[in-house]
Amino acid sequence: MRGDSPHTEGSPNSPQLIRGVGLGSATALNMIDMIGVGPFITIPLVVSAMGGPQAMLGWVCGALLAICDGLVWAELGAAMPGSGGSYWYLRETYGPKRLGKLVSFLFIWQLSFSAPLSVASGAIGFSGYASYLLPGLEQQYAARNWSLQLPLLGTLQVRWIAAGTTFIAIGIVLIAVLLLYRRITQIGWISKFLWAGVLGTIGWIIFAGLTHFDPHRAFSFPPGAFSLSHNFWLGLGSAMLISTYDYWGYYNVCFLGDEIKDPGKNIPRALLLSIVMVAGLYLLMNISILGVVDWHEMVRAQDSNNKLYVVSIFMERIYGNWAANLVTVLVMWTAFASVFSLMLGYSRVPYAAALDGNYFKVFARVHPVYRFPHVSLLALGGAGLLFCFFSLADVISALVVIRILLQFILQAVGLIVLRIRRPEMPRPFRMWLYPVPAILAVGGFLYILVMRHNFLKEVRYASVILIAGLILYVLRAWHNREWPFGAALASPAEIKAS
Repeated sequence: MRGDSPHTEGSPNSPQLIRGVGLGSATALNMIDMIGVGPFITIPLVVSAMGGPQAMLGWVCGALLAICDGLVWAELGAAMPGSGGSYWYLRETYGPKRLGKLVSFLFIWQLSFSAPLSVASGAIGFSGYASYLLPGLEQQYAARNWSLQLPLLGTLQVRWIAAGTTFIAIGIVLIAVLLLYRRITQIGWISKFLWAGVLGTIGWIIFAGLTHFDPHRAFSFPPGAFSLSHNFWLGLGSAMLISTYDYWGYYNVCFLGDEIKDPGKNIPRALLLSIVMVAGLYLLMNISILGVVDWHEMVRAQDSNNKLYVVSIFMERIYGNWAANLVTVLVMWTAFASVFSLMLGYSRVPYAAALDGNYFKVFARVHPVYRFPHVSLLALGGAGLLFCFFSLADVISALVVIRILLQFILQAVGLIVLRIRRPEMPRPFRMWLYPVPAILAVGGFLYILVMRHNFLKEVRYASVILIAGLILYVLRAWHNREWPFGAALASPAEIKAS
């Protein structure tokens, strides 16, 4: 079992991970995780949410929110650089022998749903662009709606789809698992190789867009575009939900803390560098596309949930079919890179919790030859396969709301709590302008949760996961005589020293 402090490298008998990821590889992993297929396929979703080019506000506000929350991750990641990221942060913040045990368990529990949803979103995006090359893939073979009436919560609705794109997405998840089934030192060069493809794709899009830019098309705002009405704020909330998904991944390096060289310096640097660089690329790319492709076409594509491959249409308008086909392949490359990076980072989190004795023991197993948590990786891949049957919009909305409610808000508040509880704790990096970024992050996440049409749909998902997790924790705690059953409560001095 792992010791009480996240700084602990494990007991003498526990397997050791390899610190083989430097600043360059860490930044590359973060950037390919952040970029992925998100900005290439969610542009119609964001434009439709706000009804015009003013949707750029969604990306600007999303970048500001990412910086505020990124400073939360930077301080916590540098102070507690262990595999598992948020698991350790929540556990230490709320008391490792009391409430922190429950909160950290709930984090791992929700990750069992949100991490595979993240993986599936990249795989679904890959298959969506594959349908540009092979239009027959968009054919649906089956589609079903499932609903369940829940006491107090209302109706829980789920829709699943089986199409040619579904099976392509499943294949991508399987390939990513196979590539990750190796030593971490071999993964570093793979991440840089994928990163080069990602930056090359975005660079080409920006160059093509700026050299064929039509300002009248890019800034053809509809009447009342900036009227601060209730619908404007609802649209901004929906746009920020999508842009938040697009920016997420800046924290990926925190889940690899045990495998990062000089983590006190490299975790904050990789995290903040990736946010600034990706935000600049996003803004340039999106305005370049809006200057070539009429935003009305994007709205129609979103409404039909087909032909979301806007970058392929963009290149076709400028250079013809050859360029459209090439950029489609490059975007698919980028989507696969995202799936690869997501699976690498998230597979380490259940492993860390299992070592700590706060999750199922099987996830603590490390491959005897390649020295990585192979059971955790396989479980993540298996769950990701199932979520490939959902639509992209549903996957994104569900994972963002679940993560905000059961992780991000708790973590931002927790940073302030930890500053008060443990002021003496070593902090290689301290949040700039503390506590303003943490407060702004909480406010931004709450805004995204409630300022959207039909926002209760995803909140019901998160509520069901929370209730199920609470029940599961109580049963395990009662069986193992852990807090709040049987175990003596630690004193404040003991908690402070733990």
